[in-house]
Amino acid sequence: MKLWTRFKTAHGRIGFGLLQGDHILEHRGDLYDQPVATGATIARDAVDLLCPCEPSKIVALWNNYHALGAKLGKAAPSHPLFLIKPATTLNGPGAVIRRPASYAGKIVFEGELGIVIGKQASNVSEASARDYILGYTLVNDVTAAEIIEQDGNFAQWTRAKGFDTFGCLGPFIAEDFDWREAELVTTLDGTQRQRYPLADMIFNPWQLVARLSQDMTLLPGDVIAVGTSIGVGSMKEGALVEVSIDGLGTLANRMGG
Repeated sequence: MKLWTRFKTAHGRIGFGLLQGDHILEHRGDLYDQPVATGATIARDAVDLLCPCEPSKIVALWNNYHALGAKLGKAAPSHPLFLIKPATTLNGPGAVIRRPASYAGKIVFEGELGIVIGKQASNVSEASARDYILGYTLVNDVTAAEIIEQDGNFAQWTRAKGFDTFGCLGPFIAEDFDWREAELVTTLDGTQRQRYPLADMIFNPWQLVARLSQDMTLLPGDVIAVGTSIGVGSMKEGALVEVSIDGLGTLANRMGG
């Protein structure tokens, strides 16, 4: 399984490459169009890891797990239910989640699998959808929970999930990852809060790419956050949230002030 990552050196240079043990094999060119190895390697602990992709948008799913839908008393949707998190929400591994200056309420973590689009997708079939997936990453879909129903006339999902630093991604993009046997685990200050099988998805990754590409064009680097399951909870200032899937590593972010 290939693990792609982006990094920043101590001198501010940004690059990308394949993780190989405790080193990164640097590449050049376009991550989405046959990147070429430069032959140079760099120690992983000598750089800061960044979001492994730079999406134009994060498409975030709601009610996409049978277990959570059953708990909430929600029927399985006939088409993926989604919102858009803007690119300005992007937050990399190890970075701080900032509380919005305008909001003093509960902030919630949601550990999720993310699909990274590898080439432009518009009106693709389910049979060909996997050809449009570069790989998979980890997502913490942070939410200012009390904003969603703040105005009874309109549910404010995008505002609640669209603040700067509320789209945590990383640390890698895993090619050839088999999500069907994997579990996602989220811990809060070392205590397990979520553990659920990815196979419990209502719409699987291939169905999501196909159906969402009927609604909008998905661009290389765009991320589909496939939704979360039971166990989401609030974060206090200083709390450390870690989202993990075997093979994809761990996405760790701390809640700031």
